[in-house]
Amino acid sequence: MNRKALVLDEQAIGRALTRIAHQIIEKNKGIDDCILVGIRTRGIYIAERLAAKIEEIEGKSISVGEIDITLYRDDLTKKTENQEPLVKGSNIPDDIGNKKVILVDDVLYTGRTVRAGLDALMDIGRPAVIQLAVLVDRGHRELPIRADYVGKNIPTSSEEKIVVELSEVDKHDQVSIFDK
Repeated sequence: MNRKALVLDEQAIGRALTRIAHQIIEKNKGIDDCILVGIRTRGIYIAERLAAKIEEIEGKSISVGEIDITLYRDDLTKKTENQEPLVKGSNIPDDIGNKKVILVDDVLYTGRTVRAGLDALMDIGRPAVIQLAVLVDRGHRELPIRADYVGKNIPTSSEEKIVVELSEVDKHDQVSIFDK
């Protein structure tokens, strides 16, 4: 793959997450009965960063959970023809029943990952509301899914790939566009 452009650097990612944190607080009139749930892998780290920013702004903490959508994917057979899927499990510290759940992911593309996340959440409990926060929305939806909070809209072609790198996994923070 050939990198075409660096779209967000560490500071831009921080600003985007600060903006999302403020929007979450404003839309929900605070953070009472809210919980952030990150989709494994990078969504978890984004959710943890959002929680830290929200605590900085509001002066109180918000619960953070993580969800593994591996067994909920509609392309599971394509991805795992020769091997068993690696399931890492979900960890949601609070009951999500009647809570405002903010599902968090790094990139919104076709909507299939988010749909799997919604299915996984509904198997755990019945939230009052589910909202979606993503660092990057790149378009090309295959399902009628829209994010409530977006760090950056990055229009792409289907021949391009968005790569989100976070220090917790990749040793540095940046978002780039690559040619496939």
